[in-house]
Amino acid sequence: MRLIQISPQEEGQRMERLLARYLKEAPKSFLYKMLRKKNITLNGKKADGSETLKAGDEIRIFFSEETYEEFAGQKEKMGVEYPEANLSILYEDPHVLLVDKPAGMLTQKATPKDVSLNEYLLGYLQRSGAWRETGEGNYGFRPSVCNRLDRNTSGIVICGKTITGLQKMSGLLRERKMHKYYQCLVSGTLTESQRIEGYLWKDAATNKVEILRSKRPGADWIATAYHPLQVFKDCTLLEVLLITGRSHQIRAHLASIGHPLIGDYKYGVRSVNESYRKRYGLRGQLLHAGRLVFPVMEEPFSALSQKTITAKIPDLMKRIIKDAKKG
Repeated sequence: MRLIQISPQEEGQRMERLLARYLKEAPKSFLYKMLRKKNITLNGKKADGSETLKAGDEIRIFFSEETYEEFAGQKEKMGVEYPEANLSILYEDPHVLLVDKPAGMLTQKATPKDVSLNEYLLGYLQRSGAWRETGEGNYGFRPSVCNRLDRNTSGIVICGKTITGLQKMSGLLRERKMHKYYQCLVSGTLTESQRIEGYLWKDAATNKVEILRSKRPGADWIATAYHPLQVFKDCTLLEVLLITGRSHQIRAHLASIGHPLIGDYKYGVRSVNESYRKRYGLRGQLLHAGRLVFPVMEEPFSALSQKTITAKIPDLMKRIIKDAKKG
């Protein structure tokens, strides 16, 4: 018999999903059969798998050790040792963690061999004892980032440490209840605040988007607001409010109005980018996710209620802005 005691990290998920993680090699039909026959119980009672789990709940699995190990797909081996990095943590509570991602780091893997912020997050939680992947005490849930930034975009990434945290943060992003502000340096001068709208269509083959004035099948409506913070001779420091959150939205939307981000080789002006590369070694767009403003939040997220989280502009971006002031 195996006993699984539900941890706070697992709270909020359905029983059938947790069982699928623990017994990943078992067919769903087999698990439902075991539930019907009470070979798998919840708090000593019959369950059907649809129950929402709470911390402290007890699942008992009445399999032989050999059968359990077979369906778990392991022989009591310990989990993967995730990599370590010196993460810049801006906020952390039992459910949520906010990290300042440096430019050049992937948020999530693009290929199986990649190492991304998501793996560094797992490594941090693994070493702190907040999470384990396999073996006795396996939490059955894998923490994850909730929002993605492009590799060369720096700034705040939201991570869910628990299923409750992941669901809540993902919901805020999906429902646009969280305000996300970016700082960026663009070519040309912009002197007035504006809100711009349009449609964004993504070409999956090239991983490039196109901004349209009218609707096209497969295109999504987008809205972006910007406010000039500092205007220089041939560039402008903007603060951008991302009203909708689509792939490459800020980069492509500003480029579509003739003010591409400096350093952006996908949507920008190559001659401008090359001049910054030669002078500063700049190899990516000057875009920073610098501020998050949370709405009114209830427990267990009351500590984030109406809270503003900020991440400082990276040193290279500061240097370029300082030089721009000199003219």
